[in-house]
Amino acid sequence: MDANRDTFETRLSNNAREIEALLDTLLSPSPLSDEIVRPDTLRSAMHYAVLNGGKRLRPFLVAESAALLGGDVQAALRVGAALECVHCYSLVHDDLPAMDDDDLRRGKPTVHIKFDEATAILAGDSLLTYAFDIVAAPETALPDTSKAALVLALARAAGLGGMAGGQALDLAAEKQAPDEAGIIRLQAMKTGALIRFACEAGAIIAASPPEDRRRLRAFGEKIGLAFQLADDILDLTSDTETMGKATGKDAGRGKGTLVALHGMEWAEAELRRHVHDAEDLLAPYGARAFVLTAAAHFIADRKS
Repeated sequence: MDANRDTFETRLSNNAREIEALLDTLLSPSPLSDEIVRPDTLRSAMHYAVLNGGKRLRPFLVAESAALLGGDVQAALRVGAALECVHCYSLVHDDLPAMDDDDLRRGKPTVHIKFDEATAILAGDSLLTYAFDIVAAPETALPDTSKAALVLALARAAGLGGMAGGQALDLAAEKQAPDEAGIIRLQAMKTGALIRFACEAGAIIAASPPEDRRRLRAFGEKIGLAFQLADDILDLTSDTETMGKATGKDAGRGKGTLVALHGMEWAEAELRRHVHDAEDLLAPYGARAFVLTAAAHFIADRKS
């Protein structure tokens, strides 16, 4: 098990370095074909937003899901970079005064503090748009049908019925706490949708049969639920220095969480149940799935 953990951590670290190198290149000052110019302040804000730390878990899940099914490594890296752009856009906008109003992200000033609110809004808009550029570009060596499937799946995960809709529900929860079903729905949209996409994308990249896509999608849904439960537990048990962002804010704003609803003991047991269910979904792949299995445990056991 220790050897497996070492392999997992090495692969997570290696993928993070590859993703960061690719993002640095993608956000270089030089304009692409059909771009006119890249305004320096906006480009710098985008670069700051995506290259200010983080575990790069979502692109790692894309890479490992694709690897499990024999998908193209470089295509998976580019799709992972696109997904990280969407994820980081969401963080930039979530941190804005009109949203969660945070001054700290990953231990550093948030984009609107480092630059200004207007630049932060435009940086988020540009990162979201650029994500689809990255997937559709000729450099992403996939058939057009696969690119179209990825664009559709990512748009559904990020938009009205996914992450953005989840953020809207989260803001509404400050005024009226949702019931248990509402909390689960909110979290599945705001947090879980992009994690679900990350796992499903591997099957799309590999052009795998529908059963593989359904199985990886379900795995992503399970670890997405686990991720949010772990986050809610850490929000109550960790501190700002460890987390790199403010803690205790959900409780302070009266937002409903499953931890607040059922208590810490229930939440920790539910977290383990989600991980067990995720492992069961990968059982047909045998030992080949050990990295994704380790990722499920990492999500549950993380300290920040």
